[in-house]
Amino acid sequence: MNNITAKIIKGIAYKPLRGKNLNSYKFNSLSTALKDATFFLDINQHDKLAVSWWVSAKRTRSYPYARIYDSLGFTGKKLTIIPIMKDEGVDGDRDFLQWDTISLMSLLGVYVIISYYKDAEKSKRYKGKISKQKFDEKQIKREINKLVKYQSDPLHWNLEQINKINLVGKKAIISYKRISTTLGVKMHSFVLAEKRISELMKNKKIFLTNSRLLAQEAQKRESGFIHRSENIINGKKAELTISNYLGGYYYFTVDEARIKSDRLYLVEAKNTEGQNELPSINDIKDGLLKMLLFINLEKVKIGKKSYKSIPVLKLTSNNAKLTDKSQKLVILLKKEAIENNFKLEINGKFIV
Repeated sequence: MNNITAKIIKGIAYKPLRGKNLNSYKFNSLSTALKDATFFLDINQHDKLAVSWWVSAKRTRSYPYARIYDSLGFTGKKLTIIPIMKDEGVDGDRDFLQWDTISLMSLLGVYVIISYYKDAEKSKRYKGKISKQKFDEKQIKREINKLVKYQSDPLHWNLEQINKINLVGKKAIISYKRISTTLGVKMHSFVLAEKRISELMKNKKIFLTNSRLLAQEAQKRESGFIHRSENIINGKKAELTISNYLGGYYYFTVDEARIKSDRLYLVEAKNTEGQNELPSINDIKDGLLKMLLFINLEKVKIGKKSYKSIPVLKLTSNNAKLTDKSQKLVILLKKEAIENNFKLEINGKFIV
């Protein structure tokens, strides 16, 4: 199947119903708050933020989309904290921030603080890895104080954050050098890290181009690989390129694309692990965030042919009979599907 192209022209419209009840923390308890994936932060008597944070700059790690989803029901400012890079040590992974992530957050109306990890502990399991990495909370608090007073939209704030990449990147590298020396754990090449940060800062256009290429490479790998959390029965994986009014390009892989006449079903598939009745709630929320994007698509095409797109959240389980708890979850998902105009498929049958 050819690459699917689509546009988001009017922005995002979606009503989330599955967001978890968020804990509230005082501003001076940020270190405690950052143990929660998503939370409310009370800055003062008048200002409150819905805050989430990414474990890694890579969007396929630790369900960052589920964390973002949990903040979307809040009508005030929504903030997400993303590390510019994360180095787990020479025996682990190293990821860097991509422009598309920032642009996507702008599209979703989420403010971004680009931060870095300042401290860590030596892994107890692996000689060449570090764990329990902690952000520079003072830097985050300074940015939050600015954000509270900021009157413009997320797009402009996030563009200003990009201008700080060089400074934040240098601080990240300095911190990792110190962590490496202190803990006696070798990290990935600092020369290559400095080069990557330098390339990102040459100008936004280069940053955008490099990130798009990386995203496209990841997309191609994804389109040829079936995760355990996906159970593909009919149709084939397809590449989906979304452009929007902000000038951003987003590269996704549709788990399953089905064509029926002039309709194109865009299926996000989530399969349960083991003997669980339904996929995990984080998997489901990750899928719901994809629905958020898919329901707002216009001008959907394969080549030159236009289609009416039908978003589908497909859940499969190893158990045919659902418990009362799972049935209640299905009822809530049906409400969300009806409210937001996407289809819900469970074990091969459309229930919405």
